Amino acid sequence: MIYSMTGFGRYETVNEQCKLTVEMKSVNHRYLDLSIKLPKKLNMFESAIRNLVKDDVGRGKVDMFITYEDYTDQGIDLHYNADVAKAYMDVFHQMEKDFGIPDDMTVSKLAELPDVLNIGHAEADEAELWELLQCNVKQAVAAFNSAREREGSQLYVDLDGKLAHMIQLVEQIEARSPEIVQNYKAELEKRVADMLEGSGIDENRIAAEVTLFADKVCVDEEIVRLKSHVLQMREVLQNGGSIGRKLDFIVQEMNREANTILSKANDLKLSDIGIELKTEIEKIREQIQNIE
Repeated sequence: MIYSMTGFGRYETVNEQCKLTVEMKSVNHRYLDLSIKLPKKLNMFESAIRNLVKDDVGRGKVDMFITYEDYTDQGIDLHYNADVAKAYMDVFHQMEKDFGIPDDMTVSKLAELPDVLNIGHAEADEAELWELLQCNVKQAVAAFNSAREREGSQLYVDLDGKLAHMIQLVEQIEARSPEIVQNYKAELEKRVADMLEGSGIDENRIAAEVTLFADKVCVDEEIVRLKSHVLQMREVLQNGGSIGRKLDFIVQEMNREANTILSKANDLKLSDIGIELKTEIEKIREQIQNIE
């Protein structure tokens, strides 16, 4: 199977304790560019999340968004600093004794003094939190890859059709090439006959000229290589996996052979076929930019 580099995946867990949502989307890129946005509470897991994604995603600009809502109140940790409170009270008692004034301190007043009360967040069970997060990330990646696989299947069908059309065009070039040489020979003989006006025609000279022309416009090697590239691309597509870079290399070779055929074309019909061939190769090149 082949994978498109564009896709979307989402997975969400909601229970009595929390709501955890993982979303990911991607577009084309030369390599894997992974951006993860997650709440501060989950920052410690960023490296582990990257490793999970890299196991199943090879290329693409991937954006992952993770949100976490804690539905419990166990996250709040409120306590007082006994040492600080005692130090305040000791000072107040000493001031009462030294100045002979009553101590009107109350618990509520004491709590308002700096550093007496500390409000924090109790640490969640890291192992339990990672187990939940890991499950959600894996499910989101699975949904993401399913979407990429579906699009990849459509790309495969489209590319296979374009490769079939390419073969047809190459076969038309192959059939047309001998006709060009025969037409050139007939035209050459006619021009020589007109020039000599009935005098004898040197068949050897004409044969030599035709041979030189045939060598100049011969595209047999290019045809063989183009057919080979088409077969190779079909094989790579059938094998699947992370094949985008390999396909890109093959299409460059296809384009090189098509350019050579066009440069040798000395025939309008052959030129038209060659231009159509290059157009088809360009369409293939654009499509494989979407393949991982």
